[in-house]
Amino acid sequence: MINLQPYSNPAYFGILLIALLPVIIGLYFGRRLKIYESIFTLAFLILTFGGDHWHQGAALILYTCYQVLLTMGFTHYRWNKNQTTIFVSAVILSILPLIIVKFTPLFPNYNGFNIGFLGISYLTFKTVQVIMELRDGTIKEISWSQYLHFLLFFPTISSGPIDRYRRFIKDYENVPDRSAYLDDVSKAVFYLIQGFLYKYILGYIFGTLLLPNVARAAMSQSSAFGGTGISWYLLGYMYVYSMYLFFDFAGYSLFAVSISYFMGIKTPMNFNKPFLAHNIKEFWNRWHMTLSFWFRDFIFMRFTFWVMKHRWVKNRVRMSQLAYLVNFLIMGFWHGLTWYYIVYGLFHAAAIIINDYWLRYKKNHADKIPHNKFTEGLAIFVTFNIVCFSFLIFSGFLNQLWF
Repeated sequence: MINLQPYSNPAYFGILLIALLPVIIGLYFGRRLKIYESIFTLAFLILTFGGDHWHQGAALILYTCYQVLLTMGFTHYRWNKNQTTIFVSAVILSILPLIIVKFTPLFPNYNGFNIGFLGISYLTFKTVQVIMELRDGTIKEISWSQYLHFLLFFPTISSGPIDRYRRFIKDYENVPDRSAYLDDVSKAVFYLIQGFLYKYILGYIFGTLLLPNVARAAMSQSSAFGGTGISWYLLGYMYVYSMYLFFDFAGYSLFAVSISYFMGIKTPMNFNKPFLAHNIKEFWNRWHMTLSFWFRDFIFMRFTFWVMKHRWVKNRVRMSQLAYLVNFLIMGFWHGLTWYYIVYGLFHAAAIIINDYWLRYKKNHADKIPHNKFTEGLAIFVTFNIVCFSFLIFSGFLNQLWF
């Protein structure tokens, strides 16, 4: 059996676009072919998780059944007199498979077996979001079939963007009129071409042509200084890796958004010119936006309300600082249980706390601090370099250089 990873090669796009034709024709004539879309989704899940990756496919099936049963069970018992206990238990149980996947490699008898699969993190984000919004009442009811479509929507299953249940279902159940759909198709084609430019041209240039050469030069220069030297090549690696990370991931996200639009689903964009951000907080409103907003809504805000409710911290500034620390520390651990991911999270927590101090100072001394094109350019330059340095930490290259 052939195995194709999402958006990995031209063959995948050829098969995908042919398979999409009935969906496109149906939507053009005002009909969503739900049965065909279900078969179509199943076929591409088999292509992704079949063959040599059959164990991931089995894990996906078990995981999906588990999460659907858990969510539907929570829907039934959420207004029980012990609703808080049931809610907390449901959230913990929904996260449990991801925790097991992240921590299993740390055990001394780990032999490579893992219950994980491509996309388990993004499916977990979706299930946690649904459970929390069911508790809040923003989601009133949920059907298992719609929930299944939401979880297994194949364009975004492996690496996002992370959609919201209510937004997705609204698109899924309401077919756009012909003119609106043709506009969606026009955007889909544009995003597809832009994705090819980003991932397969610019991503190739930075990631395949430049990055290995700069890495070798940086390693060689570091060895000449006994492993402690900081060279221009390391600085070059920092910038080249940052560009590669952006174009590769942004290109992938554009593919996911493009295919979603072809299917009449307006999956939210993931990037919005992040390297033009004026400060680190604005950067996180532009970079991997669906993940950033998920952490904001379901980690930062929930933790803040919880601290306020229990009156652990009365000072609002200290409260937000603590929430930033928790938010980015969890993000760091989510990326992986290695020192550079954790330091990456702590670095961004520190950067955004310092940025808040600066913004408050700037507001209180607005008459003394100039604001013009030069200062705006300087802010973008400083933010860009702070972000690139954080990506150098995130890359793990310093681990290779020093250890």
